[in-house]
Amino acid sequence: MVRGHRCLSEAQAMTDHPTLAALAADLASGRTTSRKLVEACLAKIDDPAGEGPRAFMHVDREAALTAADAMDKLRAIKAEPSPFAGIPVSIKDLFDIKGQVTRAGSRALDDNPPAEADAPAVARLRRAGFVVIGRTNMTEFAYSGIGINPHYGTPKSVYRRDVGYVPGGSSSGAAVSVADAMAHAALGTDTGGSCRIPAANNGLVGYKPSQQRVPLDGAVPLSFSLDSIGPLARSVACCAALDAVLADQPVVPVAPRPIKGLRLAVPTTVALDDLDEAVSAAFARALEALSAAGAIIEKIEVPEFNDVAPMSAKGGFTAAESYAWHRYLIVAHGDVYDPRVRERILRGEALSAAEYVDLIGARKSLIARAAARLSPYDAVAMPTTAIAAPTIAELADDKAFTRANLLALRNCTLINMIDGCAISLPMHRTGEPPLGLMLAGVNGADRDVFEIAAGLEKVVRG
Repeated sequence: MVRGHRCLSEAQAMTDHPTLAALAADLASGRTTSRKLVEACLAKIDDPAGEGPRAFMHVDREAALTAADAMDKLRAIKAEPSPFAGIPVSIKDLFDIKGQVTRAGSRALDDNPPAEADAPAVARLRRAGFVVIGRTNMTEFAYSGIGINPHYGTPKSVYRRDVGYVPGGSSSGAAVSVADAMAHAALGTDTGGSCRIPAANNGLVGYKPSQQRVPLDGAVPLSFSLDSIGPLARSVACCAALDAVLADQPVVPVAPRPIKGLRLAVPTTVALDDLDEAVSAAFARALEALSAAGAIIEKIEVPEFNDVAPMSAKGGFTAAESYAWHRYLIVAHGDVYDPRVRERILRGEALSAAEYVDLIGARKSLIARAAARLSPYDAVAMPTTAIAAPTIAELADDKAFTRANLLALRNCTLINMIDGCAISLPMHRTGEPPLGLMLAGVNGADRDVFEIAAGLEKVVRG
């Protein structure tokens, strides 16, 4: 439930890329209308020089315009369902939208019937008055952190379009839709970084909530043990507002927590291994800025993180649980899968029931031990990804793809495996490759993470 207009106190952002609060203020004052916002997003999608055809799998043009007109009429009589009513958002193709086929970025589900109802996450956005503008492209079945899709094309990252860098995955089109103002926020999913990685690669904020906050129903699963549903947007406050809507909680302003005195743990175990030069430099610069602002930076060993790679050696939860979901579909339509995706799913076939049960027990222990180690700190800080986004062209090589995918996913996966929550903030300077600083907390620390992130958001932006 969305209550009140107090969340509108956030400062106005750039005209072309406003925050949700700025848009809500413009709608409330009459400076704009929902129809104008939707028409502007549609124009961006239709731009022949833009990424619209690759970022979107389906544009819900007429329905979006109809919904916009309805929100404008409700606002005219002061009956809008929330301050955000009329703001256009995009939906990852993983989610059911009533009357549409959910393809999950694949051709294997082309024959599926249209969904009979919206996924709860989509329904909650609609109930707050957000306008669904279309379905965004993604890695097929959400199975990579890179964002390449051989079926529908790969949207380019916002960085150096003349070269063509990967957008990050699996919520690739979601991030590009927001970065290019084709939508003003996006609904994504995150199993091992699929909200945070594309946010980092496109200069956005991406959030992975504590898993239990948002129902997974109506979304094609990758790993029901690790999947989370979260937003991609332009600020911490935007993501906090969307997270509250998705969690069916009141939207209340995020009070930025003072940086001075914050205890931030920087794990030296795994999370800082094999960082490329750009990431290492930007992360060091961010930590220096936070330290100068009064944060207490403590580099600590987190031996629990050493357990994650062995648990995933045979594909882990993702391979086992995705194979269980795909095993019949892959027999019928395996020939149309992206071979890289099919290969990773089929790894789950070799995992025995006993090994899966062992995984469950090992993760339960991992979560408890990691929570005990990290709970004394206000947040954990690490680079969102170990590498800057590579070019699309260089990942035509399977070995290069595999290495980049592992390094893109690694740090984010640590948090999913310990059942935590995390946010990625831009930490690059203008002209540099987009990079993310991840702040994470233990399960249930969502509000703390938002308040801390809001307090240091501007400081870490370089």
